[in-house]
Amino acid sequence: MTCEYSPVSSVNGTIPIRLLAATEDHSVRFRRIHLEDMGRVRNRTVCEIDGEEVTSAEIGKGYEVAKDNVIPISDDELADMPLPTAKAIDVVAFVDRDSIDPIRLGQTYYLEAAGEVAAKPYTLLRKALERSSKAAVAKYALRGRERLGLLSIKDNAMVLHQMHWPDEIRDPAELAPAPVELDEGEIEGALALMDTMALDDVSGFRDTYMDALEELIEAKAEGKTPTAPKTQAKRSGQVVDLMSALNESVQQAKKSRGENGEDATVHDMPTRKKTAAKKTTPKSPAKKTTAKKTPSGRKPRTA
Repeated sequence: MTCEYSPVSSVNGTIPIRLLAATEDHSVRFRRIHLEDMGRVRNRTVCEIDGEEVTSAEIGKGYEVAKDNVIPISDDELADMPLPTAKAIDVVAFVDRDSIDPIRLGQTYYLEAAGEVAAKPYTLLRKALERSSKAAVAKYALRGRERLGLLSIKDNAMVLHQMHWPDEIRDPAELAPAPVELDEGEIEGALALMDTMALDDVSGFRDTYMDALEELIEAKAEGKTPTAPKTQAKRSGQVVDLMSALNESVQQAKKSRGENGEDATVHDMPTRKKTAAKKTTPKSPAKKTTAKKTPSGRKPRTA
């Protein structure tokens, strides 16, 4: 998506810019089809009162004040609403970047300088934001609404983060669980798991569901029988000991990293060590044990 904005208004004047989406949606889109003949099935716009199909020219906007009481609002009335930021991104304040709660940030856009005339003021504002470690709070209009945004920098470009208005953020207090008691060992176990799973770069993660879905579509398009994707065993709903679960998670994280050595976890695991020792026991005593268990009158099988 690209939107044309005439200026970014700031202390440095105005900067002609273009608004470009900073992210892409790579989701696979499906169509509704008639399975008998593969014909596409479309949605019909039908009036609920008379049951007649209506055209786009007959469809307008309305606000439901109460049941059976809808107030029509025309496009002309909406166009007359005061929207001073319709063609501008107005910088209204500068704040510390860390002072903004990440939960308020939404869709992200790149700001592209529109033409050579914008190059110098664009670079000047970007350099000022970079050197001051500040971010700019801005107002702008998008899809018929005034919105709040946060201007920051990424490499050599400026970025606009759409922000939720304060009244759009729910209070998380009502979602908190009832107070519970934790001992120090449980907290240390969680910290050990965090240390084991720590990464400096998360760019290596892939959408395995999307990969499998694309392979399925490709196979069916070529007339091949799709292979069943590998699925992990589902965890049971059984309640387990928290310390054991943490310890197992640490072991799995280490195994996936190919780490060897002693287990640096919150608890030793003597049971597993004893089991490993039994596997290294010489085979000769095991043969004697087998011979003792052979029922009388039967000769043990030999290779």
